Amino acid sequence: MTLPIPVVTIGLLLLSNIFMTFAWYGHLKFKESALITVILVSWGIAFFEYVLQVPANRIGHGHFSAAELKTIQEVITLSVFAVFSVLYLKEPLHWNHLVGFGFIAAGAFFIFHKWA
Repeated sequence: MTLPIPVVTIGLLLLSNIFMTFAWYGHLKFKESALITVILVSWGIAFFEYVLQVPANRIGHGHFSAAELKTIQEVITLSVFAVFSVLYLKEPLHWNHLVGFGFIAAGAFFIFHKWA
């Protein structure tokens, strides 16, 4: 049994974003490490992001438009980042962050809504 294209696409994008978030922000807990070290480690982590991201977009394109794929990516990115920020970085999210994320989610509504 094969999974539906939206499930595969969103699943791969979710996993990709977990790697991306660690590549881009995980080093913030290791400020004593040399910058070149964290750059190289981040590149290594980002490789796995691309291994998942590229197939997600390739599989999803056609079922989703490019604009819809990018919107899905951004909503997932913010969701993953919010969890990462609170649990890994121990930084709270404030009301203004949530309002801003809400506006982005509202933008997703406009992207996906089928207008007459």
